[in-house]
Amino acid sequence: MPDTPSPPAPAAIHPEARIGHVHLKVADLDRALGFWRDVIGLEVQEIRAGQVAFLSAGGYHHHIALNTWESAGGPPAPRGSTGLYHVALLYPDRRALAEALLRVLQASIPLEGASDHGVSEAIYLRDPDGNGVELYRDRPRIEWPRDGEGRLHMTNRRFDLQALLAELR
Repeated sequence: MPDTPSPPAPAAIHPEARIGHVHLKVADLDRALGFWRDVIGLEVQEIRAGQVAFLSAGGYHHHIALNTWESAGGPPAPRGSTGLYHVALLYPDRRALAEALLRVLQASIPLEGASDHGVSEAIYLRDPDGNGVELYRDRPRIEWPRDGEGRLHMTNRRFDLQALLAELR
């Protein structure tokens, strides 16, 4: 019997590739800016024709774009439908994450959850259009939990938000 060719190796993305930016469809640009700019703290880089805003951290062209091109006045996507689960914002350290949490609490935005994943600490909420938002910080890679064979073993433990806020004292 002739040799059967091996299946091709799975495509591998370059290890330095990153997720670039996210465009979110929103119903009301001003309301969305009130969350992403005023609470989350992203900086507006540009607003075009009152229909799209480009926001970022640190002057990048944009990490988040908000647009009303197909969604002005529209309702949030219903639960149980397909689409974006959440957009995640990575903070550089615990203190920066604590500052973000404080802004969210001061704006009376309800939290949907908070988890210690072993590799990261994460806070979950929704923007005014119902888009899921994760605010998180990664632990140093050397601290990531691994099983006996060296494979990553993420957890889903309770994240003590009061201890996080204590970082601000």
